[in-house]
Amino acid sequence: MPGPAGRLDAVVICGGQWHDFDHARLQILALLAEHESVRTRVFEDYDCVAAIDRADLLITYTCNRVAGEEAQDALTRFLDRGGRWLALHGTNSAIVRTDDGSPTKYVTPRTMGVLPGLLGSQFLGHPPIAPFLVTISAPEHPLVAGVSDFEANDELYISELHEPIEVLAYTRYVGESTGFEEGHTVRDEPRPVLYLKHHEPGTVCYFTLGHCRGRFDVQDLGIADLGRVDRGSWDVPEFREILHRCIRWAATGGF
Repeated sequence: MPGPAGRLDAVVICGGQWHDFDHARLQILALLAEHESVRTRVFEDYDCVAAIDRADLLITYTCNRVAGEEAQDALTRFLDRGGRWLALHGTNSAIVRTDDGSPTKYVTPRTMGVLPGLLGSQFLGHPPIAPFLVTISAPEHPLVAGVSDFEANDELYISELHEPIEVLAYTRYVGESTGFEEGHTVRDEPRPVLYLKHHEPGTVCYFTLGHCRGRFDVQDLGIADLGRVDRGSWDVPEFREILHRCIRWAATGGF
């Protein structure tokens, strides 16, 4: 519920591994700043239970950040009281890197507790980054109305789905998620890119796009300097328009 004098308290959780969280955080905060009633607190992980319990809206952009039991309970309470949660990119990931010399470098253990059920999915793997088509599947929905199908140069997520979910945009992929134990697909079926997970009264809006990486974000993988900056979908007008609408929804409850 709104805070004093109509103020809305936002919590942004932005942190983890292998991404340019500074860039993502800056973009998210700039969009939130368009809403004068929103006051925002920013954290790098889910160890902010008291803030979640006071939040009116929640935005998460993480990779390999797993909420502990207390935080899982707080997130459940958040949705039970009608909270709006915008989950971006790697929020649904739990990843363990192996060092056994096998081609499978990354496993995705089921260690996230209730989070996959709350989010509607858990990340399994992605193929090498390459352009792919995002198809709008619900063209009348306000989050995507008027947005044409578009090409994203991003991480294409293969996820274990926790349905029911309302898919608004999807892509298709058959093939290997190189380096991952799971996420290899043989069936040509829609892979959700943007969807809603309804909890009555709370809602999660999940947008899987948004990969970004700076030169020095993979040093723990033995790469001191990547030699380039990856902005992925952040420079794609359709992505930015949908993200703008998603943050407006989180901040206002409207479309």
